[in-house]
Order: sequence, then C-alpha cells, then structure tokens
Amino acid sequence: MGDVVRTSSEPMIGQIRLAWWRERLEELDQGQVPAEPRLKSVADTLIPRGLSGRDISGLEGGWLKLFTAFPWDVSVAEALWFRGRLLFGLGAKLLGESDDRIEAAGGVWAITDAARHCSDRPSRAFLLREARTLGRSLSRAKFEPALRPLSMLAALAIRDLRTGEPFEREGTPGRAGMMFRHRFSGRLPRVG
Repeated sequence: MGDVVRTSSEPMIGQIRLAWWRERLEELDQGQVPAEPRLKSVADTLIPRGLSGRDISGLEGGWLKLFTAFPWDVSVAEALWFRGRLLFGLGAKLLGESDDRIEAAGGVWAITDAARHCSDRPSRAFLLREARTLGRSLSRAKFEPALRPLSMLAALAIRDLRTGEPFEREGTPGRAGMMFRHRFSGRLPRVG
C-alpha cells in the first residue's frame, strides 16, 4: 500500500488503487488468490499463521489519509496511529506475542515515519509534535526479545524525535548503533 501512495500522482487514482488492494486482501479469506505475487505471498505465509486478509486490509485507512491535502490535521495523525498500532499488533501476533505497548510503539513509529517523508513543513512539524506527545508514554519501555524486531523500529523513531530535522539518513552508523543497543537491551530511549 505504501507503493501505491509513493507512485500515485493523482489522489483519486491512488484511492482507487488502495481500494483494489483492500478488496483483494479481503477476498483472500474466501480462498480467492489472484496471480499478483505479493497477494500470493500473503496467502501462502500470513493467512496460514493466523492473520486474516480482512485484518491486513485494515491498514488501508492509514495509507488512504496520506492523500489528504496539506496541511494535515489530527485526523491524519489518528489514521497513522491506528495503522502503526495495527501493523505492529499483526507483527506481534506473527511473533507469538501480545503487548499493548508494542502497538503504541507502532503508532509512534508510523507517525514519525510519515513525518520523515512529508514534504509539507507545517504538516511535518505537526506530526512530530503528535509523535512526541504520544511517545512520552513509551519512554524507557522495555520489550521482550521476541518483540524487538518491531520495537527496534520504534527506537529509531524516538531517535528521530530526539534529534529532529534534518533527519539522519537511513543506514548511518548512529542509526545502526541505536538498533544494536535496543536489540540487546530491549529498552526504548527517553522521548525528549
């Protein structure tokens, strides 16, 4: 769904394309698997592990809101928060764990990630403020080893919230170091 947002030059066309993906994901629950490789992969790897196409299709709302005209408001932040919570919740289920804090970490990650990629300065500043506010409840939270593949992303998001703009490029030694530290300690950094 992220590819749809990145590659759609017209919001209406992007919304139609997202609806197509949502419908195809929901059809997986009835055993209808199209020849599209990513949907086949979902049907082969995620559905047998207890996720439903309907659950996964719920991610559409958070992506759909990214077609909202600038400046973004609370409704966009809420949709991103929900998408991140759902994504990390589904990931935790695949990892055989459950934790409300990992879902909250997903929400903070999703809002921060959207801010990193947002071209509108006021909207980006708004998202960063929202992520900082929501992230404060996660300061110094510690996650079990099984959840750390997800919580590492939240640790990077909190690093972005602390360092601010201009955002550090992905793959830098500082970001890699944050991931390693979190992988071993399980503790998120304090939100500034």
